[in-house]
Amino acid sequence: MTQQLILYPLLLQMLLAIILMFFWRKINAQRIISMFGSLAHLAVSITVFAFIWNNGTQTVQAGSWEAPFGITFIADTFSATMVLLTSIAGLAVSIFSSGSVIGDRLRFGYFPIFHFLLLGLTGAFLTGDIFNLYVWFEIIIISSFVLITIGGEKAQLEGAVKYFTLNFLASMIFLTAIAVLYGLTGSLNMADLANKVAAVENRALVEITAILFLIGFGIKSAIFPLYFWLPASYHTPPSAVSAIFGGLLTKVGVYALVRVFTLIFVDDVFLDQILLVLAIFTLFSGALGALVQNNIKKVFSYLIICHIGYMIIGLGMFTEVAIAGTIFYLVHDIIVKTNLFMISGLIYRIKGSNSMRALGGFYANYPKLSLLMFIPLFSLVGIPPLSGFWPKISLITASFESGSYWSLAAIIFASFITLVVIAKLWAEVFWKDATEIPVRPKFRYFHAIKNIKRVQIIVPIVFLSLVSLYIGFGAEHIQTLSARIASELMDNQQYIDAVLNTQTPE
Repeated sequence: MTQQLILYPLLLQMLLAIILMFFWRKINAQRIISMFGSLAHLAVSITVFAFIWNNGTQTVQAGSWEAPFGITFIADTFSATMVLLTSIAGLAVSIFSSGSVIGDRLRFGYFPIFHFLLLGLTGAFLTGDIFNLYVWFEIIIISSFVLITIGGEKAQLEGAVKYFTLNFLASMIFLTAIAVLYGLTGSLNMADLANKVAAVENRALVEITAILFLIGFGIKSAIFPLYFWLPASYHTPPSAVSAIFGGLLTKVGVYALVRVFTLIFVDDVFLDQILLVLAIFTLFSGALGALVQNNIKKVFSYLIICHIGYMIIGLGMFTEVAIAGTIFYLVHDIIVKTNLFMISGLIYRIKGSNSMRALGGFYANYPKLSLLMFIPLFSLVGIPPLSGFWPKISLITASFESGSYWSLAAIIFASFITLVVIAKLWAEVFWKDATEIPVRPKFRYFHAIKNIKRVQIIVPIVFLSLVSLYIGFGAEHIQTLSARIASELMDNQQYIDAVLNTQTPE
């Protein structure tokens, strides 16, 4: 029965989403259920992570159908880590949503859909079946489309159309790739595919299939040149929605890329070179895009794109050190990006604007909040010893070891531009003299809302800032975790054996 533990995070999110639907019009009850349910999800995720860390990879065969014929759920260290990060970000955004999202939006089913989104993310991280991964992706797309349109403002609907169109295209390409892969191998189980794809003699067709997966997951990850939907949509919904999108939605695409290209399509120099080229262009284009933006949320949107490049570049180099750097950066980026979009929401609630030109004087008026915001902002830059510094060391080391000097140049360039962008933001928003912003009569400013709402907005920012500080100052622990995940990914036989050699207990 202990193996069934890996399904508990999944089942808990499903239960929360269903329960919340019975409280459709009772907004306060939804807030309480969501916050305490998210706290319970964090506790369960920690338990699962500890169990996997101590006992190794665990599998569950749905319906007692033996692999590879049934749907497999599998939790290795990578999956368990992603589920844990989902629960951390989910708890923070749940609390932040309770304080920042207005009641009119909550009445349209915000919290049930939010937990359906977390359900989709958790399922995507735990599935061991490639078609089942597509199903979880569809749950993610449907839930996120509802969240991005709640409120029905013109900018939201425009962003939602771009978001849905490109992600729907990605899903179609992903489904086509699955069909081709099934035609080649007759299997959908990822562990079984790892064995069967390696035995396919027509390597050109395998490479074409791999490129289809790269395009499908690349759109979802917002890598070059498939990223235009992200900065056109992520700034339009409420900051709570942007936070969960920025922290986790693109990262599930990165997770899928890492999983597929370390398990199914491996030892292919051509594919690795494509990944490296795309990663380099992603770093350059995201950094330059952020440099010319004025809206804080658009700046962060382009920095999402830029920093996806760090993760893909480690995958392209495909050494154990590089993969460890990718995993470390993934951990750091989920926490920081979630926090940054919540910070943009706090600034908007205080000032009534996200325009850097219109803002100013924040440090003079709110010194404590400014120091709090300093942590995620400069963690993103990678100022030592904050969390963004350490994975770049692994990636730079891997670049030297593999002789990938273009990758090294791109990493340094993107780091420098990120520093310039954040320094510009800090100067404009925090240090320059305050400018006069016209008062919006019907807008609920931070000083006018109840104290409990203020606490609900600030506490999750403090929580994720503390997590970021732990990642930075406790980097040896995250490095140990990243190295273990990288070792498991490079030696995929452990994953294959866990799925194909394990029988489901009665």
